[in-house]
Amino acid sequence: MKTVILAGGLGTRLSEETSTRPKPMVEIGGFPILWHIMKIYASHGLKDFIVCCGYKSYVIKEYFANYARHLSDLRIDMKRNSIQFLNNAAEDWTVTLVETGHSTMTGGRLKRVRDHIGDDEAFCFTYGDGVSDVNITEQIAFHKAHGKLATVTAVEPTGRYGALGLKGSEVVKFMEKPSEGAGWINGGFFVLSPKVFDFIEGDHTSWEVEPLTEITRAGQLEAYLHRGFWQSMDTLRDRTMLEKMWASGNAPWRSWSTPA
Repeated sequence: MKTVILAGGLGTRLSEETSTRPKPMVEIGGFPILWHIMKIYASHGLKDFIVCCGYKSYVIKEYFANYARHLSDLRIDMKRNSIQFLNNAAEDWTVTLVETGHSTMTGGRLKRVRDHIGDDEAFCFTYGDGVSDVNITEQIAFHKAHGKLATVTAVEPTGRYGALGLKGSEVVKFMEKPSEGAGWINGGFFVLSPKVFDFIEGDHTSWEVEPLTEITRAGQLEAYLHRGFWQSMDTLRDRTMLEKMWASGNAPWRSWSTPA
């Protein structure tokens, strides 16, 4: 099963990091968050990736084009201008990098990779800025069992700020980062039938607006409830938090056991 990842947006809310690179290439523990997402899927056996590129796509292309060189031990013969790989630490992935436009909306980016899905019965789809310990294997089984066109992972994020319980102007209860957060929200990590492409009009279409609304109206969207870890990297604060988790050796989304 193929996995489509959105990696073409501007990432304006993380402008401190995205002036020189697309948001999915912002690093956590020395590796782009895009790499972390791919590692999550690969740990469940999904190793065929389609990346929807846009803003500063050359950064993504150069990273994967030189991936093996970055991670492997090399012997370089300067006189002969040759490079020998002493080991090959590269992943056994297939990565298709597709130019989906600089200003294309999320739905439009997805539709632009339609031909790369082929005749597959289903495919995975997610955003290039969020990590989770969601059980992808279990989610795919859930999708196949209900038989509808789309499955979205529903998550309950922790509230960002302390919540106040008020009685008039008197504070009667204070909750620091309440676990209830905003209730169930779209956490990405979709499993989709290629038939969803019929709900996307073109480049101007936002996946989260018209397509998901119409799919819902048709009774073809099921939610896979995930009560574990989930975190998007929308701000510098989010990135700092994820970096601290990785550095502590307690990154909940790390579902693989390799050294990196």
